[in-house]
Amino acid sequence: MYGDQATIRRILTELGDTWAVVGLSANQQRAAYGVADVLQRYGKRVVPVHPRAETVHGEAGYPSLEAVPFEIDVVDTFVRSELAGAVADQAVAVGARAVWFQLGVVDEHAWNRVRDAGLDMVMDRCPAIEIPRLG
Repeated sequence: MYGDQATIRRILTELGDTWAVVGLSANQQRAAYGVADVLQRYGKRVVPVHPRAETVHGEAGYPSLEAVPFEIDVVDTFVRSELAGAVADQAVAVGARAVWFQLGVVDEHAWNRVRDAGLDMVMDRCPAIEIPRLG
């Protein structure tokens, strides 16, 4: 419901390959770690965004989206739904081209704000599931 196939394809293939993954840490037991690995295998640059600013999968981490010193194409969000709206607003503020909320992350108000700002958005989906489906 929150991301048609055309939008999913556009985000994964056309909007750029620099993905800021909010909530990504060096904890290999967390879903973000595995999803980031899949994204890298498909040619995406994965930028960890986490308060600890850890290096993950060989990429230096940053404590916030605002601290990332280069352009971000997609913001992939691994935070609880009640925190996701603020991340979406930050993604718009830093000039990201799209926002992706992971499985189970839903905020309809954020969805509307992001789309009203002209960005593509997918919500309650996982790029590690969607990207292999592209063929």
